[in-house]
Amino acid sequence: MQFDPPLVEGRFLRRYKRFLVDVELPSGEIVVAHSTNTGSLAGCLKEGAPTLIRKSPNPDRKLAWSWIMIRPGRSWVGVDTSLAVPLVEEAMDRGELPELDGYERRTREVKYGRTGESRIDILLSRGGEPSPGKLTPRTPYVGDERMYVEVKNTTLTVERDGRRVGAFPDAVTERGLKHLHELRDVVKQGHRAAVVFCAQRSDVTEFTTADEIHAEYGKVFRKARKEGVEFYALAGTLGPKRAALTKRLEIVE
Repeated sequence: MQFDPPLVEGRFLRRYKRFLVDVELPSGEIVVAHSTNTGSLAGCLKEGAPTLIRKSPNPDRKLAWSWIMIRPGRSWVGVDTSLAVPLVEEAMDRGELPELDGYERRTREVKYGRTGESRIDILLSRGGEPSPGKLTPRTPYVGDERMYVEVKNTTLTVERDGRRVGAFPDAVTERGLKHLHELRDVVKQGHRAAVVFCAQRSDVTEFTTADEIHAEYGKVFRKARKEGVEFYALAGTLGPKRAALTKRLEIVE
């Protein structure tokens, strides 16, 4: 993923009201940037840390700037959750996730789940017969093979035996827990299901669940894995001009 023009570097001052971030530009001007990330961002919110923001070309947008990355240590960390799915799709196109190859169609934001109101980030499908009209325009085939892919943006790191390990979640996530249960249901229905953890940072080589933050998520994660839900993790190379998921991470329990 190329950033053209390159992202603008500033200095992180504070995050407040969940969606707002104050950034000091090199000129000394302080601007307010919008954050798409509602997680705790534990370990990332270091006052004075270099940060990267992007200005919207839309003059009517309420906040002109978007918060994209921060560098609380040696590595840039991607905090913009809206980039996670495009980054994963680009990684798929480059062959970083060969387990997800072989499907004819890729569709975003398809409704599914116990109530039909959840939306899967990516639906992969192949085969089947054209629908007679009973299905939505986003799922126009009957009897097709499907793989439901949920993407989770992650920024957290934890220590495991002296190693820095990427982890999820960084706060209690009832929504994430619900997604695991729904993916378990998908597998029981005979389809494939996967979670791809998108670690938008380069300083990790393994991935795990943060049981110390949300023990129930870790418990259901392990149960889902045994039942056939697939889990993958990728780490990124990030900077002012480019972001890409370039490294597979081993998932450790």
